[in-house]
This record gives sequence, structure tokens and C-alpha cells, in this order.
Amino acid sequence: MDILQEIWSGLRHNKLRTVLTGLSVSWGIFILIILLAAGNGLKNGVTSNFSDRATNTVQIWPGRTSKPHQGYQSGRGLSLTNKEVQKIDEDVREMTDRTPVLDNYLTITNKAEYGSYSVRGVTPLYTSIFNLKFAENGGRFINQTDMNEKRKVIVLDKKVVDVLFKDEPALGKFVQVGQVMFQVVGINTKKDNWGNGNAYIPLSTSQAIFNPDEKYRSIAMTVNGLKTMEENDTFNLELKRSLAQTMIFDPEDTQALWIRNSQRDYIETMNIFNGITLFVSIIGIFTLIAGIVGVSNIMLVTVKERTREIGIRKALGAPPAQILFSIILESIMITAFFGYVGMMTGIGITEAVNFVMEQSAAQNPSDTGMSVFKNPTVNLTYVYISTLILIIAGIIAGYMPARRAVKIKPIEAMRDEN
Repeated sequence: MDILQEIWSGLRHNKLRTVLTGLSVSWGIFILIILLAAGNGLKNGVTSNFSDRATNTVQIWPGRTSKPHQGYQSGRGLSLTNKEVQKIDEDVREMTDRTPVLDNYLTITNKAEYGSYSVRGVTPLYTSIFNLKFAENGGRFINQTDMNEKRKVIVLDKKVVDVLFKDEPALGKFVQVGQVMFQVVGINTKKDNWGNGNAYIPLSTSQAIFNPDEKYRSIAMTVNGLKTMEENDTFNLELKRSLAQTMIFDPEDTQALWIRNSQRDYIETMNIFNGITLFVSIIGIFTLIAGIVGVSNIMLVTVKERTREIGIRKALGAPPAQILFSIILESIMITAFFGYVGMMTGIGITEAVNFVMEQSAAQNPSDTGMSVFKNPTVNLTYVYISTLILIIAGIIAGYMPARRAVKIKPIEAMRDEN
């Protein structure tokens, strides 16, 4: 108890020194937490954009040739037809589901409400490929009977329903698509990151009414077994070479066929954020080192200032171990207290930011669901370890100069003029 009172008296007597030492500790922990939270927030925000979509989806679109090939001039527009669908079925072993996609930008009308939307002609497999979602009373997606009978049924995104029907029920109602009436059989509640929403009709119906030429806008599929960037790049290259045979273009033509591989995009994104995490960790380590240097420098000055005091205490019979212990305990108390202050301040700010973002999301339920920054929290294990490192550094920083000081003879220590 006497030692604690003595330490407290010393800290009060040297407030500036105490605050400077503590700030170097608090600042190191605080910055570490903010950096880690910011890195995690960015990573969580971007990765959440992949959570509602399949990460093994591949979609292809026809382009325009930029190289002459087999007697054809460059600048030739290409198309996707049933030949390409059959070629994919024959050559793509990794494929599990696939659907051709027709796309028409049409006006959809319900009474006085109307809007222009992408009306996609698709097969029943589209919902599993793109993870569409339906509430318990949200109806259904297109089925095989709709395809076989070329039914005039339509599934609407929630965005479209909100515009066309406001607060009215949409299921079972009829809407006018172009000049044709379709019955609403389902409502997709999955939040779309882009655009004002889509509508979906049976592929066979779209071909009969809107696309008699049977040229597809794109082909979408799910694939399995592609886990690395190299495997996905090889898959994209082989797919392009396969379709080059039926579409007749140079496989090296970068403009002839557009391929979006969501698994490759996901791996690339994760690699980027692994790099960001490493970068943030390195900055955090250097911040801790700066804190350790700050503690060490101030403790050196502290012991230097107290050399005369140490000599007097030794002359009065104080054991060297007791003097050493008091200096080390003072270092521990400063490091632990201000480390805790920095930790709680950093955690408080990250939690406040997280709360504000959650409240903002709750107040905008119709938002697209796309996030750039989300849940900026930090693993407290790293924080505790960092604080412990600083405390250990504080012990070492206090011990080394104090050990040298207590070895000085009392008469020499009392002559010290600082």
C-alpha cells in the first residue's frame, strides 16, 4: 500500500510526464483499433455483396469481333443461339445448371402506374443460378409448365411492385407488358444492387412474342470445382475456345465474347482485401512500435530524473529490489491504465459508427443492399494481445534504466544534477 501511495504521489507530482507517457500508449492502441476496424468494415461491406448471390455463376454475352477470322472482317456483331447452348452442354463438364437469357426493355403498366423495365425471358433454372428469393406469401418463380404451355405469367422484383402497385397486393393481378397482358405469379424480394428492378417471363413465351429470331442476350450457368484463380482463368479460356468454334471468331479476340465469372471476381476481391489486411496489420505493428519507443524514451528520462532520489533512498536503507519494483510498477500502471483508455475509446468509436450505420440501414429498408462499409468491428483478441505487448514493453522500458540506476553507489547518485 505504501508503494502504491508513493507511486500515486509521484505521478501527481509529474503530471506532464505521466500524460506524455500515457498518450503514447493510448494513441498506439487507439490507432490500431481504428485501422483494424476500418479494414474489417471495408472487407465486410464488399464481401456482403457476394452473400446473396451465387459465387459460382458464369455469364456470357456476345460482343463484336476486333480481328478478322476465316475470311470474316473485323467489326462483325456476334450472337448467342441454340448452337452455343448445345456446345456448352457438350463441352462444359463443370456446369450444373444453365439458362439462356432474353432481355427486352419494355414498358410495364398497371392502371395509371407504369415504368420501363428489363423483361427477361428465362428458364426455371434462373432462380437457382441467381439465388432469387420469395417470401412465404410471395408466390413462385416460373416453372416447366409455364415453359411448355408458353403461359403469359410474370415474376416481378420487389422494386417493380413498389412502383406499379404501391400498397396494393400484386399476386394474381394482371399487368400490361408492351401490348400484352401478363399475370403476376411471384415477387422476388432479393435486393438488386443495380437498376430499378427486373421482370421475368418464360423463355418460350418471350421467344413467341418478343424474340422470334431466337438470339439470346446471354447465357448463364453455375459451375463447380473451380477454387483457384488459375482454375477459373483456365475455365474462361477453354469456354471461349469452345464457343469460338460455333460463333466463328478468333479465340484470342478480346472483344468477341464477354465472360463474367463470379467465382473469379470473389477470389480476386478476397486477394485484394487480404492485401489490405496485411497492410493495415503492418501499419498497426509500426504504430505499436512507436508507442513502445515513446514509453521507453520517457521511462529513460524518468529514471534519469530520479537518479538523485534513488541514491537518497539507498542511503536511507531502501533495498535495491524495492526501488526497482516501484519503478517497474509505475511503468505497468501507466501502460495498463492508458492502454485501457485507448482501447475503450477505439472500441467506443467503432461501436458508435456501427450503430449509426445499422440505424441508417433500418431506416432505408428499400435500399439496394449494396455495401461498401459494414460492421466495422475488431477482434478483441488482437487488442488484448497488443495491450499486453505494450505493458511488457513498459516493464522492460522501466526495468533496464532502473536496474542501472540502482547499481550506482548512493554517494554518486546523490551527486547527480540531472
